[in-house]
Amino acid sequence: MAVRAANSCSIFRSLSPPLLASRRCCLCHCRSLQFCRYPRLDCRRLAMFPSQLHLFNYGGNRSLSLQSLVDTVMEELQATRKRKRVSAASNAGLMSGEELLEDKLVSRSLQKGLLLEFKKDSDRVLLGIAQRPDGKKNWMVSDQNGVTSSIKPQQVTYIIPGIDRFEQEDIADFVQKAQDNLDPALLEFAWIELLEKNRSVTLEELAEMIFGSAEPLESYSAHLLLSQDEIYFTVQGTKGSCSIYRPRPTEQVEELKCRKLAKEAAEKELQDFVELLTSAKLLPSRDKPPKSSWMVEEKIRSKIESLESYAIDDWKSDEQRKMAGMILKAMGLAKKASSAVNLLMDIGYFPVHVNLDLLKSRIHTDHSEEIKMAAESLLSDSSDPDEIYRKDLSHLKVYAIDVDEADELDDALSATRLQDGRIRVWIHVADATRYVQPGSIMDREAMRRGTSVFLPTATYPMFPEKLAMRGMSLRQGEICNAVTVSVVLHNDGSIAELSVENSVIKPTYMLTYESASELLNLNLEEEIELRTLSEAANLRLKWRRQQGAIETPNLETRIKVPNPEDPEPSINLYVENQADPAMRLVSEMMILCGEAIARFGSQNNIPLPYRGQPQSDIDASEFAHLPEGPVRTSALLKGMRAAEIDFRKPVRHGSLGLPGYVQFTSPIRRYLDLLAHYQVKALLRGEPPPFSPGQLEGIAAGVNVNARIVKKLCGSSLRYWILEYLRRQPKEKIFRAFILKFIKDRVAALLLLEVGLQTSAWVSVGNQIGDEILVKVEEAHPRDHILSLKEVIKG
Repeated sequence: MAVRAANSCSIFRSLSPPLLASRRCCLCHCRSLQFCRYPRLDCRRLAMFPSQLHLFNYGGNRSLSLQSLVDTVMEELQATRKRKRVSAASNAGLMSGEELLEDKLVSRSLQKGLLLEFKKDSDRVLLGIAQRPDGKKNWMVSDQNGVTSSIKPQQVTYIIPGIDRFEQEDIADFVQKAQDNLDPALLEFAWIELLEKNRSVTLEELAEMIFGSAEPLESYSAHLLLSQDEIYFTVQGTKGSCSIYRPRPTEQVEELKCRKLAKEAAEKELQDFVELLTSAKLLPSRDKPPKSSWMVEEKIRSKIESLESYAIDDWKSDEQRKMAGMILKAMGLAKKASSAVNLLMDIGYFPVHVNLDLLKSRIHTDHSEEIKMAAESLLSDSSDPDEIYRKDLSHLKVYAIDVDEADELDDALSATRLQDGRIRVWIHVADATRYVQPGSIMDREAMRRGTSVFLPTATYPMFPEKLAMRGMSLRQGEICNAVTVSVVLHNDGSIAELSVENSVIKPTYMLTYESASELLNLNLEEEIELRTLSEAANLRLKWRRQQGAIETPNLETRIKVPNPEDPEPSINLYVENQADPAMRLVSEMMILCGEAIARFGSQNNIPLPYRGQPQSDIDASEFAHLPEGPVRTSALLKGMRAAEIDFRKPVRHGSLGLPGYVQFTSPIRRYLDLLAHYQVKALLRGEPPPFSPGQLEGIAAGVNVNARIVKKLCGSSLRYWILEYLRRQPKEKIFRAFILKFIKDRVAALLLLEVGLQTSAWVSVGNQIGDEILVKVEEAHPRDHILSLKEVIKG
């Protein structure tokens, strides 16, 4: 097999020995030359060379300047064109535009012993030797790795000419020599020559032109150069594994060069980013860069944002998705959302317990500077549009009862016994409209949010924090503006009298449910007002039952995680029984307020969001055999019908046993409650309601969409942290559970009493709905929503 050395290229065949030996040194500078507008390679191209460079030193400490070198090269090229190169090109039969492609396209058929290049798969191209046919069309080929496999004809990319028999052990050496010959500058010079003559070329002709030979090694080297070329040549015609190439126009080459430079810059940028990620991954947790550091530079921020969007399956564009995919691939990771999540955790950008559902929901966790400034302006304004209408109720003893970590207190209670023995109750609701008017910037922000968001890790209020807590909320011992609903009850618990008025109150106690229940149990004489409230609540519950109300007390789980950014944050878990006396008291008073506002709206023909629920065909006595509480509640809830809203008149609320109901007690937390306040407050001022029924319906439609998103988010977040709590418990710990129902065979829906979580597990034969069983946690994976329980058999 004849193999001619690359440095015998005919272009430089007549150069003096020092220049021949230094051809590659010269060409390494030529690669960056820009052939922009020159039709011939002559002295006008001298401007392309940096004239201050000196390239060579030989023997007698003599420096050859770039100018003299270029002159020498030009002279040799001119002579070469006139003699051997032109002659070689003519002898090779370079094609003109008039020649037919078929004259040069001779497809070789496969036969034993041929050396060929083929596609092993989408990422690998190998050399192999044809061994024997495999069926009608396929061939068995032994590749450079010594592996024999069957290939299809369409996998063959090039048959090296001039070789009839080749040995497998020689392939590696052949490949190495071909790689040593690769010099893109040769392809650039060939492009210049062929572009000037407007001619096309076969691979063998190109090999003869740039290497001075069309022997197998040189032909394959030319093939490799063209295979890697994205700039200078394009395929003019193909037959089998044979192709003819023509030089691209100068303008196209310039454009492709620009694209290549941009691509290389992007690849370098990606590689730098991958190295940055790798370095961050290797750092200990305490030393990882803060999240803000990834946001400083635009190039880094955009890539981090692409990974974040990929992690939550919410990319903004195909470019962002592709970028994330390239980053994951460069990091050796699968192109999956979980890979992006884990990578962002590994570099410290995501905390270990990142709330992906919160990111996916696109809920705004902070207020803009514009909204915060508007809140500050409202707080500094001391005017009160309802000051002349307010009734001073600051003499009343006022109880505000809520969870111990409540930030926004928007309702409180008072009660007294009248001389005729009846009970008067006051439900005081924070007057949010003292600061917010319909259509204002603050109102639009609250409408967009729809509700406050209460998560185990944080609270995201509907209004800016200062405005909500310092301005609107009820505060112990301070004069506060309120809208007070006053109700006198008949002895059977029904409403005898009601009034709604702007008021001024001074909350006396801020109580948790636990402390309020303790005071009720102590039955202190000095807290007779609290006992009166409890008596009113009992009267109301009894009356509602008579009206068909269906009680559904359940367990309510609350979790607070004060340090969610830590790898092992603290988890404070509370399970409250809604049948607790204090919780029942507050619940009944809120329901009473809702009935009173519905009646007030009906009497005054005010459009309001009247909530109702069709009466369900449920006979509560059929469930009397089930334990009272969560088990019975679970069975009753299955038969209840969906709630509905009417904006013109009250509709019956079957499960509450009320002729009408309006949510009114949380205007700081729920926008529909605020809407009800707008409507009622307008009447108290003697003004028409700001919204018609149709307008209310349109607003409510958008608000309810957000409310459903928030409800789902709160549920998933609560479950995540309950599972994390269970994951941390000792494996031998035993939990109590109620059987709520059977799903299939012996798989039952359970309520874990210690954590208030509904889940499922296999239970043994003999257990019934309502039975209490013992279980252990086998597996708990919060991120994957997996909880596996195993029943502990008693005895």
